[in-house]
Amino acid sequence: MLLARLTQANGAPGQEGEVRDLIRAEIEPYVDVLKMDTLGNLIAIKNPDAPGPRVMLAAHMDEVALMIVGVDSSGYLKFRPIGGVDPRVLVAKTVTVGAKKIPGVIGSKPIHLQRAEEREKAFAIQEMVIDIGAKSKEDAEKLVKMGEIAYFTTEYEEIGQNKVKAKALDDRVGCALAIRLLKEEVSFPLIAAFTVQEEVGLRGAGVAAYQAEPDLALILEGTTASDVPGTDKHKHATAVGQGPAITVMDRTVIPHPQLVQELFALAEEKGIKVQVRRNTAGGTDAGQIQLSREGVKVAVIAVPCRYIHSPVSVMSKDDFEGAYELVKSYLARLEEREGSR
Repeated sequence: MLLARLTQANGAPGQEGEVRDLIRAEIEPYVDVLKMDTLGNLIAIKNPDAPGPRVMLAAHMDEVALMIVGVDSSGYLKFRPIGGVDPRVLVAKTVTVGAKKIPGVIGSKPIHLQRAEEREKAFAIQEMVIDIGAKSKEDAEKLVKMGEIAYFTTEYEEIGQNKVKAKALDDRVGCALAIRLLKEEVSFPLIAAFTVQEEVGLRGAGVAAYQAEPDLALILEGTTASDVPGTDKHKHATAVGQGPAITVMDRTVIPHPQLVQELFALAEEKGIKVQVRRNTAGGTDAGQIQLSREGVKVAVIAVPCRYIHSPVSVMSKDDFEGAYELVKSYLARLEEREGSR
């Protein structure tokens, strides 16, 4: 399955090559232009010279991960997060480190050795290490170089009632949607931008949009689902199983109101269950794409994912299919408009 292969691939910010290669092989037969820019964005275009609106689908390839920044005298690896990772979810998780995919475990002082006051608070990043079984600093440095990346090892698996657990659903779910949609037949220029370094400041999206010059862009994302214990229902940003979420505002963007309302109306017309992304914290590539050149109409369509930015997330396959059907219907509606002119 495409989503399984995408989530199993590794791609930290700035090191998205494995993911990019997988996507390139998947979409090459379906596009007329396929290029990689200096930052590493992969840009694919169908019908580049056709009349009609230039429509961009955008999804970022990178995932949150850990960078190796030191080795202590006993051979334990010191690390720092790349992207927003909550330190509280890291202890005892398994990882692979570097190009050699050296297996390791994130470790900390065991509870038996902790003082009473230490048991009352979570470990900070500085109090954790990655144990690769090395005997010494020299032994570890033969296997791992500074700046290499540690990735979580979570396997893709279908669970419960049509749910999926995997790492990197943010945003391999968006990449999978964009790939499927590129295989649809359209007559206007359709651009897919698979962007880099979203997790460290939306760095690739503005560069991609500047090149592609879209008239409008649909950003396809995995977003926070807060239907978890301890969160009041009225505070839920989104909920898994309630359909794809359409953003009305976040920290980086106010999407184009007319485009947003058109998506809601289309969902109602087609019987596609959707929800509003109600939390305004965080941001997406829409924030940079909207500001490109003379400005771009943007909307964000996201698949809710529980436990986002952690070693494992959970999503609904029904929400994924709903997002696909909504964007597919929107592209078909554009096709109808262009045909009537």
